[in-house]
Amino acid sequence: MKILVTGGAGYIGSHTCVELLNEGHEVTIVDNLCNSNMEAVNRIEEITGKEVAFYKVDIRDREKMGQIFNENDVDAVIHFAGLKAVGESCEIPLEYYINNISGTLVMLDIMKEHGVKKIVFSSSATVYGCPETVPVKEDFPLSVTNPYGRTKLMLEEILQDVYKSDNEWNVILLRYFNPIGAHQSGRIGEDPNGIPNNLLPYITKVAIGELPQLNVFGDDYPTEDGTCIRDYIHVVDLARGHVKAIENMKNGGVEIYNLGTGKGYSVLEVIKNFEEASGKKVPYKIADRRQGDVAVIYGDPSKAKKELGWEAQYGIKEMCRDSWNWQKNNPNGYKK
Repeated sequence: MKILVTGGAGYIGSHTCVELLNEGHEVTIVDNLCNSNMEAVNRIEEITGKEVAFYKVDIRDREKMGQIFNENDVDAVIHFAGLKAVGESCEIPLEYYINNISGTLVMLDIMKEHGVKKIVFSSSATVYGCPETVPVKEDFPLSVTNPYGRTKLMLEEILQDVYKSDNEWNVILLRYFNPIGAHQSGRIGEDPNGIPNNLLPYITKVAIGELPQLNVFGDDYPTEDGTCIRDYIHVVDLARGHVKAIENMKNGGVEIYNLGTGKGYSVLEVIKNFEEASGKKVPYKIADRRQGDVAVIYGDPSKAKKELGWEAQYGIKEMCRDSWNWQKNNPNGYKK
C-alpha cells in the first residue's frame, strides 16, 4: 500500500515508517519538523535501504496538503502529527487545540476531497482519564484530565462522526500507552527538544551527564512505592502495531485497540531497570506532583492480539537497553 504518514519524522512516526518499508509498503512523510529532525528521515532510508518521499509541511496548510495528495497516489493515512506533552498542554492549552484539532480537520477534509477514506489515528491511553480499575479495556468509560488528552478524545469523536456520515470510511483508533526504547540499530530514537517531558529520555540524559538529576513527580500516590505506575511499550512493538492495523482494515467501520504490554511499572522500577541495563547510576529527587497525572494506568491489549494478531514482544529490560543504546550512540540526538 501507499501510506501517507503525518509526523513521520517524529519518534513513533520514524519507527513506524521503518516497519512499513520493511513490510513492502511505500511511504510518504509529511512533517513540519517542529519537534523532529530531518536526519531521522535520512536514517529511515539508511536502515531500510529504501527511499521515502518527504514534505516539510504543516498539516494545517490546506493548499500544500492538497498539493501532496495531488502528487501522490495515497491509499491510507497514519496520523501522528500533533503536540504531545501532558504537562505542556496544561500550560499552553490553546496551542494544543489549534494545532491538534485544526490540523486534523484540514487533513480529513483533504482526504475526503481525494477519496482517501482509510486512516489509522494515533490516540492515547489518556482518554481513559483516572480509571476506577485496571487493566483498562477499550469499552471503559472515557474522560480526560488534561488538554492533550482532550484533543485526542475530541478527535476520536470527530473520526467516529465522519464514519457515521459516510460508511465507506475505515477508521482505526490506536490507544497506546507509554512508548519507550529505540530501534535496535541505535540509529533512530527519541530526540525531544529542550528538557524532556517523558520519563525515559529524561533518564537517559541524566545518565549521559547532560542533566544533573531526574525529577520524580510525586511519591505519595496510592501505589506500592508511592510513584506513578504506567504501561511502557517498546516503540518498535508499537510501530508494528500500526502496520498490523493498516493491513487488517475492514471495508468500512471504526475499530479501537489498546496497544500496550498489559503490565505496569512504577517510576522507581523503571529507574532500577534502566540502571541494571545501562550500568549507570541515575540520581533523582522527589518533586511535587505534576498537574494532569493519574496514579495508575495500564491496559488490556487482548483485543489487538485476537483481532490484529499483534502483541508486544519486548520487556522493560529491552526497552531500557535500547533507550540507552540510542542515547550513548547519539549523545546530542540527531544534532551533529
